[in-house]
Amino acid sequence: MRLPKAVRDNLLFLLAETHSQIANFQVLLETQAATVAQRILDRQGYTYNLKMRIHDGCIHALRHGPKGSINVFSLRAAEAIASDLERISHICFECVRFVGNVEQGKILRKSGIPTLVKEALGGIDLIERAIEEEDTKTTLKIAEIERKLDRRYNDIFLKNIKKMRKSDQPEDMVTMLFIAQRVAEIGDVLLSISESVMSAQLGQPMHIDRFRSLKTALSDLGLIEAEVEPIAETKSGSGISGISDANSDEDGYVAIFKDGKKDKLKEERESVENWHEIFPGLAPQILSYHKQGKNASLLIEHLPGQTFDTILLQDEEETLEKALKHLCKTLKAVWKETKRKKGISANHMGQLQKRLPQVLDIHSDFNTCAKRVGEADVASLEELITKAGKLEAKLAPPFSVYIHGDFNLDNIIFDADSKKIRFIDLHRSCYQDYTQDVSVFMISNYRLQVLDRKTRQRIRAAALHMYEFAREFAEKQGDASFEVRLALGLARSFITSTRFILDAELANAMYLRGRYILERLGELNEKEVHSFKLPIEELFL
Repeated sequence: MRLPKAVRDNLLFLLAETHSQIANFQVLLETQAATVAQRILDRQGYTYNLKMRIHDGCIHALRHGPKGSINVFSLRAAEAIASDLERISHICFECVRFVGNVEQGKILRKSGIPTLVKEALGGIDLIERAIEEEDTKTTLKIAEIERKLDRRYNDIFLKNIKKMRKSDQPEDMVTMLFIAQRVAEIGDVLLSISESVMSAQLGQPMHIDRFRSLKTALSDLGLIEAEVEPIAETKSGSGISGISDANSDEDGYVAIFKDGKKDKLKEERESVENWHEIFPGLAPQILSYHKQGKNASLLIEHLPGQTFDTILLQDEEETLEKALKHLCKTLKAVWKETKRKKGISANHMGQLQKRLPQVLDIHSDFNTCAKRVGEADVASLEELITKAGKLEAKLAPPFSVYIHGDFNLDNIIFDADSKKIRFIDLHRSCYQDYTQDVSVFMISNYRLQVLDRKTRQRIRAAALHMYEFAREFAEKQGDASFEVRLALGLARSFITSTRFILDAELANAMYLRGRYILERLGELNEKEVHSFKLPIEELFL
């Protein structure tokens, strides 16, 4: 870690102080001497002062340090490590107070807690070496302490729960378990410290499990030296990185590495495999899949080309037109190939109800109540959704197709050289109503936070192009309720998408459009369903 001298010195002082406190706590467990306890407690203010000096030093370095010599990841790590070391000291202080409540000292000496403390002290001893070194071996050793402490604490807990029923001093036993649990927490702090050091070493945020998965992925690729560049973080918490060969003269990624919750990545892997069976050539190849506890990682083929949002915002008009043409051509082929007679509802209003609390957390003013304005009754948002839901229940789609399930612009890739469309982020793919994908695509255009007039016109044109294509497909398939089902999907997406938008003007414009559609749908009777039309061009102004 590259740190300014003042920050490094204070960090080493804080490490020494933390080590001293834990070492003194070891002595206290043996002796229960009041003088040792007081010696530890008297140092609490010093620990805090050292932490604040480190934080202040990092801020000063950022503000006044010479350009080019500041390593932001190292400064960020130093701040985090300082806070974590103070947390370890705080755990130590709490344990000291607990020890004062134990009447029989032999319980502590025979409890297994001294072994826990010894393991924790070993982890603290490794921190200075990890800070000084360039490789990650020592950092990984620090991370391993967390598992060791957890295992030892579980053994202590199970053994002493049995003894507690027969003990003459159950209060002491309970206090001893409290102390053991707090010492075991030091393992969590050491894991956090190891991740801070590793992030500084690698120059990007890195969790230990992610590092282990990444090492496995690089081994699968057969790369000796690789460069890993963070690309994105998904809403579900998955991290996405591009991997390139450090020894290659060619630009671009060799593969995409994705890690996160096991259930999400398992769904994505299965969906990709389904796409390969149902419609080969659209989904990327899965190069490897590994599970580790509750997490997993995917190594995915890197697809050439650009995402649709990049083309829409940055590319030439001609490229955008080609991309839209090939996207619609691809969708038409997929829908025809995968068409099934059994219709499966998208349940647009159910989706809206499910996500509405998240919307209202961000935009509480959307939670309107029923009211009367002059001679007119104005329904609440809840009433409009309920009424639209009853209409939707009567409108089963005449067929289903295999859909993407999360058809946002950044999940669609177009390669202008090969003129191919490819799909990514496929964990929601399934057989369903195609209005789900159509509505999501259209609204993902509208919600782009770009204000200049020319780009807004391109955005509008792209959304309308998709609408015209889908409407023509519906007519040829005899889908008479397409317009109403699409309206339900648009209302859902207009409103639910506002949970990602803090710009009050754009969010309000989207909410009012969604509400307008729901109001229009609420006025329909069964005879008007097949003749219903939305003013699409006006909605996307």
